[in-house]
Amino acid sequence: MKTHPSERPFYLALSVLGGGYALLVVLMIVANVAYTSPAHIIDTLRQPAIQASLWLTLWSCILAAAFSLLVGVPMGYLLARTKFRGKALLEAIMDIPVVLPPLIVGLSLLIIFNHFRIGGVSLEQWLNAHGVQFTFAAAGVVLAQFSVAAAFAVRTMRGTFEQMPARIEEVALTLGCTRWQAFRRVTLPLARRGMMAAFTVAWARSLGEFGPLLIFAGTTRGRTEVLSSSVFLELSVGRLEGAVAVSLIMIVVAVGVLLLVRKTGGTRI
Repeated sequence: MKTHPSERPFYLALSVLGGGYALLVVLMIVANVAYTSPAHIIDTLRQPAIQASLWLTLWSCILAAAFSLLVGVPMGYLLARTKFRGKALLEAIMDIPVVLPPLIVGLSLLIIFNHFRIGGVSLEQWLNAHGVQFTFAAAGVVLAQFSVAAAFAVRTMRGTFEQMPARIEEVALTLGCTRWQAFRRVTLPLARRGMMAAFTVAWARSLGEFGPLLIFAGTTRGRTEVLSSSVFLELSVGRLEGAVAVSLIMIVVAVGVLLLVRKTGGTRI
């Protein structure tokens, strides 16, 4: 697109503002790379605790993102397509995990599981009696990640459905489809890119989550430690190079997943 000379100051201002932030991100990555070395990163990856942390990070983020999408699709559709009494309140509730400090999310989960009672015992004790454990367990990692990531999936899916004309579904209804059939056969296929974006946003949010995990799931090595926790643990014992190495591993994993998703799904987030 050719720009008129009179428009150049406008685009120059945009470039300076946007480019300044991009430069900051690049400088942060370069600083981390300069502080460590490939050999140290390899040594860090060879540690059993870091390997366990990496594995738990990958599968917990995938599960949290999948559960977030399972909630985000129907909730996003409901908020985008329907009007009902109390909708504004529901929208505010959906945004609470976005605006709350992450530590409060973890604290709230901890209170629910330890003070909500079923049959005279806490929810956690009741679940333990049935062979399920969330508090300070791997399942708690997924729940803590999901509690925050789902809100972002709902926001993404709501925007997706709002951009889709409702008339498409109405035409399907006039052709004999039920509401469910129109949703499944028409709406969901058209929302595929948005669903991929919602999954990616939820996954990325889960990857960077730390506060709720610290309070609700803990940072036990080999059990509830994820990569964000590994950075904290390495810093807590004074191993700055180890923390930087784990940070770079997180960056590589995140960039790799985002590039893969964009290549396979053509999604931009």
